Amino acid sequence: MSELFVRTLRDDPADAEVPSHRWLVRAGYIRRAAPGIYSWLPLGYKVLRNVERIVREEMDAIGAQEVHLPALLPREPYDATGRWTDYGPNIFRLKDRKGGDYLLGPTHEEMFTLLVKDLYSSYKDLPLSLYQIQTKYRDEARPRAGLLRGREFVMKDSYSFDIDDIGLEKSYQAHRDAYVKIFNRLGFEYVIVHATSGAMGGSASEEFLAVAENGEDTFVASAGGYAANVEAVHVAAPDPLPYEDAPAAHVHDTPDTPTIQTLVDHANAHVARDDRPWTAADTLKNVLVMVRKVDGSREPLAIAVPGDREVDLKRLAAQLEPDEAEAFTEEDFVDHPSLAKGYIGPGVLGADNASGIRYLADPRVVTGTRWVTGADTPGRHVFDLVCGRDFTPDGVLDVAEIKEGDPAPDGSGPLRLARGIEMGHIFQLGRKYAEALGCKVLDSNGKLVTVTMGSYGVGVSRAVAAVAEGTSDEKGLCWPRELAPYDVQILATGKGEAVLNAATDLARELDDAGVSVLLDDRKASPGVKFADAEILGMPTSVVVGRGLADGVVELRDRATGASENIPLEDAVGRIVAVVHGRPVLD
Repeated sequence: MSELFVRTLRDDPADAEVPSHRWLVRAGYIRRAAPGIYSWLPLGYKVLRNVERIVREEMDAIGAQEVHLPALLPREPYDATGRWTDYGPNIFRLKDRKGGDYLLGPTHEEMFTLLVKDLYSSYKDLPLSLYQIQTKYRDEARPRAGLLRGREFVMKDSYSFDIDDIGLEKSYQAHRDAYVKIFNRLGFEYVIVHATSGAMGGSASEEFLAVAENGEDTFVASAGGYAANVEAVHVAAPDPLPYEDAPAAHVHDTPDTPTIQTLVDHANAHVARDDRPWTAADTLKNVLVMVRKVDGSREPLAIAVPGDREVDLKRLAAQLEPDEAEAFTEEDFVDHPSLAKGYIGPGVLGADNASGIRYLADPRVVTGTRWVTGADTPGRHVFDLVCGRDFTPDGVLDVAEIKEGDPAPDGSGPLRLARGIEMGHIFQLGRKYAEALGCKVLDSNGKLVTVTMGSYGVGVSRAVAAVAEGTSDEKGLCWPRELAPYDVQILATGKGEAVLNAATDLARELDDAGVSVLLDDRKASPGVKFADAEILGMPTSVVVGRGLADGVVELRDRATGASENIPLEDAVGRIVAVVHGRPVLD
């Protein structure tokens, strides 16, 4: 410790929002270089390399071969697949001195495809799986949470190449099995959920999420086994309802009711119904957004959702990708004078109506459903407006929030909501990239066919933060043994040469026994050493101090807080047993 390049901090960094960010900085594992960009210090780099080692071992075990592609990439392949444009402002673009366009790679589908195209030409060369562990770049608009959402990060991305869809399914399953082993070894709670493919494209898609209260992803699960990222939940449309007995739509004065709650209160006070009170679920909320296209143009969009739900912005973003949703501003209202703010209804919405604004509705808004909604006049709402009779949306858009207790789409029970951190994502890409880049091989009949691909990513640097997020406590980091920078931290806490000599001898013997040791030999108080040991989070610590006079040292377990005194003469054997998974502390 007297030589280690580390400084522990007593105060939280000002920009720390989550525990992993706070403790990784305070423990001297990482250091901020710029927003969303971090330097890895010796302890942190050891953890990062341990994650890489686990990933490599499991990828190698399924026969994948490691390569290393450049991070600085030419524009042309990304033009061919459309992603130079589709990525919009989310990639770092730059020019060389000759004016050529380049980007810092956010992901490498194009480059792997071209690599295989260049070298392989026959079905006999397939199946093939290649992977790399590489630094990636994404121009995050709001980098936050330390390593969890950065602008520079380390990923493992792998790609499978097969002659047909049956081969792709086998490669996909092999990668999925490897991911289960990787995440089991990393030592945090995770779930596997259905996911959207987004800009990646492809069909089957699953995410591996670390369960975490501070996670940016919301997922749902049912007791019957359904699990999905909320962005991938598909709400089943109910059956159409008969409406022959529905009264004609009728407009009422509803002054000062620009919100759903004020509307419901007014309706119950002045337009009471006989069977039950009005609720927010009886109202139809028409939400306006501006869609920014990848070419920079803007287009208005109206979204109808039941009034007891909000538009989920993440679900909306997933549906619009690569386009983006922006707020509908006061200037936009000025540009669309037919819109009565706070009282907008289907009467003016739709591509063929007064506003000309495309109008998409939640799947629950089916023919025969009756609604209370804006009458397109300030201070007025229309009641018993029937879908399919009085208005018809231009289409369906499933972006309303998912609520606790909603039925699972597969009928497996009510949904439970939880939060997680995306740690891995696997895709059956199919032929999107191979078609765009001409990656073809001759099949067994001598016919030229397009290969089919899979793509599989693991957030390597993010895993460091995810493990810290799940295992840290109020005292500091607490590493699982397979990821810890050192197996054991020895604290020399007494005065005099005898204590330091005994601690140094113990460290040397453990090192000879194959145990990695961090020796705190600093001239610091025992309190400082104890506090630093807890912040640094090695799984086992040994205190060499007062007990030395009686021939004992103290063995501590960081995760449980348990400790016991053991004879110094037995210490090496006992510690080796702990390190190799034979715990002796209760």
